[in-house]
Amino acid sequence: MPDPIKPPTPPTPEDKSVADLVFDVTEGTSSLIREEFELAKAEVTEKVGKILRGSAVGIAAGAFAFLALILVMEGIAWLLNEEVFDGKTWPGFFIEAAVFLLIAAGAGYFAFRSLQAGAPPLPEQAIEEAKLTKEMLQKEEK
Repeated sequence: MPDPIKPPTPPTPEDKSVADLVFDVTEGTSSLIREEFELAKAEVTEKVGKILRGSAVGIAAGAFAFLALILVMEGIAWLLNEEVFDGKTWPGFFIEAAVFLLIAAGAGYFAFRSLQAGAPPLPEQAIEEAKLTKEMLQKEEK
Protein backbone atom coordinates (compact mmCIF):
# COMPACT_ATOMS: atom_id res chain seq x y z
CA MET A 1 0.00 0.00 0.00
CA PRO A 2 1.49 3.39 -0.98
CA ASP A 3 2.16 6.06 1.65
CA PRO A 4 -0.37 8.84 1.78
CA ILE A 5 0.91 12.04 0.29
CA LYS A 6 2.35 14.27 2.95
CA PRO A 7 2.07 18.01 2.59
CA PRO A 8 5.42 19.65 2.13
CA THR A 9 6.89 21.00 5.31
CA PRO A 10 7.69 24.69 5.25
CA PRO A 11 11.38 25.43 5.19
CA THR A 12 12.97 26.63 8.41
CA PRO A 13 14.44 30.15 8.53
CA GLU A 14 17.92 28.66 8.14
CA ASP A 15 16.87 27.02 4.86
CA LYS A 16 15.33 30.17 3.34
CA SER A 17 17.24 32.55 1.15
CA VAL A 18 17.60 36.23 2.00
CA ALA A 19 15.14 37.10 -0.77
CA ASP A 20 12.55 34.75 0.73
CA LEU A 21 13.07 36.25 4.19
CA VAL A 22 12.73 39.79 2.83
CA PHE A 23 9.56 38.76 0.99
CA ASP A 24 8.12 37.24 4.19
CA VAL A 25 8.93 40.38 6.21
CA THR A 26 7.44 42.63 3.52
CA GLU A 27 4.30 40.52 3.30
CA GLY A 28 3.95 40.45 7.10
CA THR A 29 4.46 44.20 7.35
CA SER A 30 1.93 44.84 4.61
CA SER A 31 -0.59 42.59 6.34
CA LEU A 32 0.05 44.29 9.68
CA ILE A 33 -0.44 47.76 8.18
CA ARG A 34 -3.70 46.68 6.52
CA GLU A 35 -4.97 45.30 9.83
CA GLU A 36 -3.97 48.50 11.64
CA PHE A 37 -5.92 50.56 9.08
CA GLU A 38 -8.96 48.33 9.55
CA LEU A 39 -8.72 48.71 13.33
CA ALA A 40 -8.39 52.49 13.03
CA LYS A 41 -11.36 52.59 10.65
CA ALA A 42 -13.48 50.54 13.06
CA GLU A 43 -12.51 52.76 16.01
CA VAL A 44 -13.27 55.97 14.12
CA THR A 45 -16.62 54.60 12.92
CA GLU A 46 -17.58 53.69 16.49
CA LYS A 47 -16.54 57.09 17.86
CA VAL A 48 -18.35 58.99 15.09
CA GLY A 49 -21.51 57.03 15.89
CA LYS A 50 -21.24 57.97 19.56
CA ILE A 51 -20.62 61.62 18.68
CA LEU A 52 -23.66 61.68 16.37
CA ARG A 53 -25.90 60.12 19.02
CA GLY A 54 -24.64 62.59 21.64
CA SER A 55 -25.14 65.50 19.25
CA ALA A 56 -28.72 64.47 18.51
CA VAL A 57 -29.55 64.24 22.22
CA GLY A 58 -27.81 67.59 22.84
CA ILE A 59 -29.85 69.25 20.09
CA ALA A 60 -33.06 67.86 21.58
CA ALA A 61 -32.04 69.11 25.04
CA GLY A 62 -31.27 72.55 23.60
CA ALA A 63 -34.65 72.70 21.88
CA PHE A 64 -36.48 71.89 25.12
CA ALA A 65 -34.36 74.42 27.03
CA PHE A 66 -35.22 77.06 24.44
CA LEU A 67 -38.93 76.31 24.76
CA ALA A 68 -38.64 76.56 28.55
CA LEU A 69 -36.85 79.91 28.20
CA ILE A 70 -39.72 81.22 26.08
CA LEU A 71 -42.22 80.25 28.77
CA VAL A 72 -40.08 81.77 31.54
CA MET A 73 -39.72 85.03 29.63
CA GLU A 74 -43.47 85.09 28.97
CA GLY A 75 -44.07 84.68 32.69
CA ILE A 76 -41.63 87.49 33.55
CA ALA A 77 -43.36 89.80 31.06
CA TRP A 78 -46.77 89.09 32.63
CA LEU A 79 -45.30 89.56 36.11
CA LEU A 80 -43.87 92.95 35.10
CA ASN A 81 -47.22 93.90 33.59
CA GLU A 82 -49.14 93.13 36.77
CA GLU A 83 -46.69 94.29 39.45
CA VAL A 84 -44.98 97.28 37.83
CA PHE A 85 -47.36 98.57 35.17
CA ASP A 86 -50.72 98.15 36.93
CA GLY A 87 -52.10 95.51 34.60
CA LYS A 88 -51.19 97.10 31.29
CA THR A 89 -50.22 94.25 28.98
CA TRP A 90 -47.74 95.84 26.58
CA PRO A 91 -44.90 97.52 28.60
CA GLY A 92 -43.43 94.32 30.07
CA PHE A 93 -43.06 92.74 26.64
CA PHE A 94 -41.33 95.83 25.23
CA ILE A 95 -38.91 95.91 28.15
CA GLU A 96 -38.03 92.25 27.58
CA ALA A 97 -37.61 92.89 23.86
CA ALA A 98 -35.18 95.72 24.66
CA VAL A 99 -33.20 93.45 26.99
CA PHE A 100 -33.01 90.76 24.29
CA LEU A 101 -31.86 93.34 21.71
CA LEU A 102 -29.07 94.48 24.05
CA ILE A 103 -27.96 90.88 24.58
CA ALA A 104 -28.06 90.27 20.82
CA ALA A 105 -26.01 93.42 20.18
CA GLY A 106 -23.40 92.31 22.72
CA ALA A 107 -23.24 88.82 21.23
CA GLY A 108 -22.98 90.25 17.71
CA TYR A 109 -20.10 92.53 18.77
CA PHE A 110 -18.32 89.57 20.39
CA ALA A 111 -18.80 87.48 17.23
CA PHE A 112 -17.50 90.33 15.05
CA ARG A 113 -14.37 90.73 17.20
CA SER A 114 -13.77 86.97 17.23
CA LEU A 115 -14.05 86.76 13.44
CA GLN A 116 -11.65 89.67 13.02
CA ALA A 117 -9.12 88.03 15.36
CA GLY A 118 -9.28 84.75 13.44
CA ALA A 119 -8.98 86.15 9.92
CA PRO A 120 -7.20 85.15 7.78
CA PRO A 121 -7.09 81.53 8.95
CA LEU A 122 -3.38 80.85 8.46
CA PRO A 123 -1.37 78.39 10.53
CA GLU A 124 1.09 81.07 11.67
CA GLN A 125 2.94 78.89 14.18
CA ALA A 126 3.42 76.09 11.66
CA ILE A 127 4.72 78.56 9.06
CA GLU A 128 7.16 80.02 11.60
CA GLU A 129 8.39 76.54 12.54
CA ALA A 130 8.86 75.65 8.87
CA LYS A 131 10.94 78.81 8.36
CA LEU A 132 13.11 77.98 11.38
CA THR A 133 13.60 74.41 10.15
CA LYS A 134 14.55 75.65 6.69
CA GLU A 135 17.09 78.09 8.17
CA MET A 136 18.56 75.36 10.35
CA LEU A 137 18.92 72.98 7.40
CA GLN A 138 20.53 75.68 5.28
CA LYS A 139 23.08 76.38 8.03
CA GLU A 140 23.93 72.66 8.25
CA GLU A 141 24.51 72.46 4.47
CA LYS A 142 27.13 75.23 4.60
